[in-house]
Amino acid sequence: MRTAVIGGGWAGIAAAVELTGSGHPVTLFEAGRLLGGRARSIYLDGRTLDNGQHILLGAYRDTLDLMRRVGADPEQLFEHHPLQVIDRQGFRLSLPKLPAPFNLAWGLLSSPGVSWREKIRTAWWMERIKRQGFRLPRDISVAAWLDEAGQTGTLRRHLWEPLCLAALNTPVTQASAQLFANVLRDSLGSPRRQDTDLLLPRVDFGQLLPEPAGRWLQARNADVRLGCRVRQLAADTDCVVIDGERFAAAILATAPQHVASLWPACATDYAFEPIATIYLQFSATTALPFPLLNLLGRHGQWVVDRGNGLLACVVSGHGDWEALPDDELATTLAGELDLGEAAAWHKVIREKRATFSARPGIRRPACRTSHPRIFLAGDYTWDDYPATLEGAVRSGRRAARQAMAIASAA
Repeated sequence: MRTAVIGGGWAGIAAAVELTGSGHPVTLFEAGRLLGGRARSIYLDGRTLDNGQHILLGAYRDTLDLMRRVGADPEQLFEHHPLQVIDRQGFRLSLPKLPAPFNLAWGLLSSPGVSWREKIRTAWWMERIKRQGFRLPRDISVAAWLDEAGQTGTLRRHLWEPLCLAALNTPVTQASAQLFANVLRDSLGSPRRQDTDLLLPRVDFGQLLPEPAGRWLQARNADVRLGCRVRQLAADTDCVVIDGERFAAAILATAPQHVASLWPACATDYAFEPIATIYLQFSATTALPFPLLNLLGRHGQWVVDRGNGLLACVVSGHGDWEALPDDELATTLAGELDLGEAAAWHKVIREKRATFSARPGIRRPACRTSHPRIFLAGDYTWDDYPATLEGAVRSGRRAARQAMAIASAA
């Protein structure tokens, strides 16, 4: 019998590819018209845009491996840049192409506008965290963790707080310090220099994984059903029944808020964080000094240069920006950019429940459920990370491997 994968986001795609590549027949259900979930391309106002900005790192090994497996070459599809954190107030942290940890040490020591005392204190703090294996004695907020570490100066405002918000989509006063430490472990604290590289897409997100994965699956006789919403799921000792069809096992790879309607035993009670992407079109010659800029405005956070004068501003986490109408939000961010020209076009894409709120002590469900033939996948199930594409891909692969044993015995 086939294995069912419900949800065609990056976790569901990873699960379907893992199963299909291992010779297990798969049916992939996706309620939307396209694969990709929250990281896909959409067509608006005659343009192909991404429904959000997702910055990948060289540390995203499973994601990059999955892309290669379906014929999407990361070397061609991404611009690779050593990490730089730059903002409009003159702060710059630039990591050179030196072996780790010398790249981070050089980046910290050469950062302008930061006192030597703060640089040395931060270097010792990072070394102390490494020696502890990036495991904290207790999970507290990032703000409290930084306070305890004496990280209260320039680097807090210009580096740690922006990185936390970018990685966890949760304000530092509420974000989990342990999850942030895990992110630092696999990026700035990694022994591999390449893990800190920024991977900025040269193409829209559909071309990175969803579209090549869809073609790869169909070429191998996977049953990919787009625009097909699962209405009912039931399970017996020998199969899972989905809308009247029998399957050996099922992987629920939907967003956590949708799982309960299919399998109530897996209901979660998460708070969620919103994300808005504000696209602003300036003249084709307009460009940022580096493709990723920390805006540090009242509302604006990060700005991604998509080329040809198209800038994508990202605002995440709850805040007073949510009350602004789209036109006013776009105008406000264009003003914060202060490029000396008006935007000729804008578009605001909002997701009210973009990610779960990565708070201290948050309980994350396991891959296995109360039924031996039903498994969970999704970034919220990969408890080592906040909501990331890498966590989604890893969770999908894990669920597929656990489902294979059940499917093989059916």
